[in-house]
Amino acid sequence: MPGMLDGKVAVVTGAGRGIGRATAICLAANGAKVVVNDVGAAVTGEGHDVGPAQQVVAEITQANGQGRAVANTDSVAEWENAQKIVQTAIDNFGRIDMVVNNAGILRDRIFHYMTPEEFDAVMKVHLYGAFYVSRAAVVHFRKQESGCYVHITSTSGLIGSVGQVNYGAAKLGIAGLSRCIAMDMQRYHIRSNCIGPHAFSRMIETVPGQTEEQMKARAERTRPDHISQLIAFLGTDAAADVSGQIFGVRGNEVYLYNQPRPIRIMARPDGWTPEKLAEHWLPAVKNSFTPLERTRDVYPWDPV
Repeated sequence: MPGMLDGKVAVVTGAGRGIGRATAICLAANGAKVVVNDVGAAVTGEGHDVGPAQQVVAEITQANGQGRAVANTDSVAEWENAQKIVQTAIDNFGRIDMVVNNAGILRDRIFHYMTPEEFDAVMKVHLYGAFYVSRAAVVHFRKQESGCYVHITSTSGLIGSVGQVNYGAAKLGIAGLSRCIAMDMQRYHIRSNCIGPHAFSRMIETVPGQTEEQMKARAERTRPDHISQLIAFLGTDAAADVSGQIFGVRGNEVYLYNQPRPIRIMARPDGWTPEKLAEHWLPAVKNSFTPLERTRDVYPWDPV
């Protein structure tokens, strides 16, 4: 039975573990040929191990004897290596149709202790990495006048998180990157969307304040394969009209995020002064402020 991604070629970064691994396997199960990219580093970004990427390739090719995948261990954080990642798809499969920007690291630190190096390292992998790989692929997308980007953002950027200024800034930046790619590339039938996932992974394990029981419950309710199904759908022709959006997946829940738009507008014909803003504007709009909530405050219910 043909899959919805038959004939398509996908690059998945950070595909050695977690969401990336589940995505690579799901895309292949739906007929895509997959470049499994992963440097095999620790959560904080150190180290290099070809094992994780090669293991996922083995899982794909051995699943039913028909899956096709190749490993790539170049770092997304370097422009030249991003070109190599995309070229791996061209050299092995002759084309590229989809990029899933999933690679990421963490260097968590409360803001007043965060170093420039910790900020820069996370920004390079997440935001620069998404740009580098996307930019390398768009040369081919434009020629064929088709292509799909799926970028992994995070509630750390969309909602907010303590101790993750670098990660949150990068992930919200990815949302802006995706939106503008979608607008620039619309004329070439190239689509770009984001997913803010809830899934148990190595990164989630590092979040402080969780008991072993809480982590076990989360692992059972929010699995990486939940997210991979939506990623696979976004790569299909059935999603040809879906672009510039931010989605979320939490267990069996799939949802659409709103995007920043003005919600309260006030004007004065005589203009504003600090005194007038304090007296009239602030009392009128204060109840509409976005509260400083964490993800668990915004999603207080258990996932389905």
